[in-house]
Amino acid sequence: MKMIIAVIKPSRLDAVLDAVTEAGASGLTVTEVRGYGRQRGKTEVYRGAEYEVKLLPKVKLEIAVPTDIADAVIEAITRSANTGKIGDGKIFVMDLETALRIRTGEADAAAISG
Repeated sequence: MKMIIAVIKPSRLDAVLDAVTEAGASGLTVTEVRGYGRQRGKTEVYRGAEYEVKLLPKVKLEIAVPTDIADAVIEAITRSANTGKIGDGKIFVMDLETALRIRTGEADAAAISG
């Protein structure tokens, strides 16, 4: 099993959700986060005063998938989150040792399947 963590632009969330579902992922967790990276923030004007926003809003997706569909899910995220501009995000992939569904006690692949 793999744990895929993707940090993307909030505007791309719906497209990524559709693509990930189509690729075979049966569920995911979404968290609103703020981040700082190569994009370096942006300058905004509020009531005539200019100020710099360093931490930009992003969306973090956490998706546990069987190893055999991990590449398809990663490709789906990459394809649907890409705008071609700086700040599109990152994808991190880690081995997932164990998963357990609390309600039924199902473990590993059975715990993350639909």
